[in-house]
Amino acid sequence: MSRFFTTPENIGDKTIRITDKQDIQHMIKVLRLREGDRIDVSDSVRWEYETEILRIDKEYVEAVILDKQKFTNEPFTKVTLFQGVPKQGKMELIIQKTVELGIYEIVPVFTDRTIVADNGNFSKKIERWQKVSDEAVKQCKRGIIPNVDGNITFSKMVSLLEGFDLVLFPYENEDKTTIKDVLRGLEHQPETVAIIIGPEGGFSDKEADLLKSINTECVTLGKTTLRTETAGMAALAMVMYELEL
Repeated sequence: MSRFFTTPENIGDKTIRITDKQDIQHMIKVLRLREGDRIDVSDSVRWEYETEILRIDKEYVEAVILDKQKFTNEPFTKVTLFQGVPKQGKMELIIQKTVELGIYEIVPVFTDRTIVADNGNFSKKIERWQKVSDEAVKQCKRGIIPNVDGNITFSKMVSLLEGFDLVLFPYENEDKTTIKDVLRGLEHQPETVAIIIGPEGGFSDKEADLLKSINTECVTLGKTTLRTETAGMAALAMVMYELEL
């Protein structure tokens, strides 16, 4: 069944309404759904529903609730990726694949080595990246849509890190401590994890020294040096394997 998202305000005791215009058009023109067809619906917060369509209108789709249960496909650990903004279209690939792997939130970060030609038009990039997240999450049938936050500075990112149970800093110059060492050495499963990935060229020496001086776990992801669009996916996959599988 296809999965769609709504808000708790659109969910009643027996029925659900979907009001997103793009979703409605997708149902009508692409999926060609009809009254009586079944769809999955998530409230984007906690619950997912199996439903049967009662009415399809240009303004809304109404469905009767057949079954209700808590999310079954969401990881316990909420992982946030702080991603140094890469060049060209690499961010879309990063978002798509990390959403499939179970990321909770993606935060684009401007660092010393970030190269972006259109800083003044960055809000449009955020809108596009959020749509990539929306599309990816429907394909893999997760319960929430991971948020792509507005771009922040490196210093702002550093100020946010103290709010996480575990902060992983994969660094190309680290060759001793592996991510496996850190994850298997934990006494308890963390509820929140931050993964910090630099842009092409990595972090500057000044930035790396600062990250190593605060409460982060500086780790290696292996013997090879990964591209920025690969490193976040690899780190997230390792975290999910060790903590969730």
